[in-house]
Amino acid sequence: MAVNTSAEAPIPVGEVSRLIGGWIDRLGAVWVEGQITQLSRRPGAGVVFLTLRDPSYDISVGVTCYRQVFDAVADVVSEGARVVVHCKPEWYAPRGQLSLRAAEIRPVGVGELLARLEQLKKSLAREGLFAPERKKPLPFLPQLIGLVCGRASAAERDVLENARHRWPAVRFEVRNVAVQGVHAVPQVVQAVKELDAIDDVDVIVVARGGGSVEDLLPFSDEQVVRAVAACRTPVVSAIGHEPDSPLLDLVADLRASTPTDAAKKVVPDVGEEYERVRMLRDRARRCVQALLDREERGLAHALARPSIQDPHRMIDGRAEEVTALLERARRCVRHQLDRAESELTHTHARVVALSPAATLKRGYAVLQRADGHAVRAPGEVEAGEALRARVSEGEFTVRVDA
Repeated sequence: MAVNTSAEAPIPVGEVSRLIGGWIDRLGAVWVEGQITQLSRRPGAGVVFLTLRDPSYDISVGVTCYRQVFDAVADVVSEGARVVVHCKPEWYAPRGQLSLRAAEIRPVGVGELLARLEQLKKSLAREGLFAPERKKPLPFLPQLIGLVCGRASAAERDVLENARHRWPAVRFEVRNVAVQGVHAVPQVVQAVKELDAIDDVDVIVVARGGGSVEDLLPFSDEQVVRAVAACRTPVVSAIGHEPDSPLLDLVADLRASTPTDAAKKVVPDVGEEYERVRMLRDRARRCVQALLDREERGLAHALARPSIQDPHRMIDGRAEEVTALLERARRCVRHQLDRAESELTHTHARVVALSPAATLKRGYAVLQRADGHAVRAPGEVEAGEALRARVSEGEFTVRVDA
């Protein structure tokens, strides 16, 4: 419930602490899950002090319990173990401090952890975080590789040595983090985000050696999975050994069975690439040589043709044909002209023979009236009419007598 206060009517700190304690008392007993990060068992003391931490949210709460409560699980619980505690929240008013009073502590078994991981796996799968279409392809030859691993760990050494052995020019941007325990999740998430923000980083490798299911739990944490899913840079998961399968393997763009396998998958082998280049170069040379040989054979076949060996043969043959056709045309034209000339001569002779001038030469005359019409009958003229008489050598005028 809200408290009515103002700058003129404040309430004392003790009252605030008392109110907070009252609100916390109303919560009652709860079951809480977390990871033990600190454990204090003083000899002879009747109270055991624990610090319970939530790795996913980086929050810790102090826990106190009687020695007999902790002794019941002392053989199976230690720092780093995940436990479920039945406790009642308490508020220590003089210091303003929250703590939990544990009445029962139960260790979280491997079976229970696996069941919870399976539930988380199904939930994230329904969101599509493991979908194949989300996977990004790795670059063929990354210039700068981001590496998230433990400090001075075997995983770091395996990745660096194998990658540089395969491709000596490769460069790394390394982020050393805690790979197990309560600090692993926030440090891994921070390292992945930092490397993803670097434009020159072409691929990110998250590597860790083998371990128990509890040791690999940080790499199945929801925060880690979502941070990797949000990366724009391809991520390679190299956690544990071949049988190990944290949720990081499912969301990563590529899963490597071991850190050494990650180095082999991220960078090509310089010897293999040199051999591949040599083989491709030989293949290209053979292809070019085969092409040249084929073109040379085609050129030789073309040069062997008669038209190429004696280019003038066809022209000479066509010239002879043209000459023969020309002579034939001349003969045909000459024959036509001769025949036409003969016909013209005969026609001219007939025309001359039938010409009126020839008749006049034989002593005949043609009488024409003044209008030029020839006189054919006596009735066409009148007495005293002047006519023109045309003879072979000329013409003269005559007059009609009655």
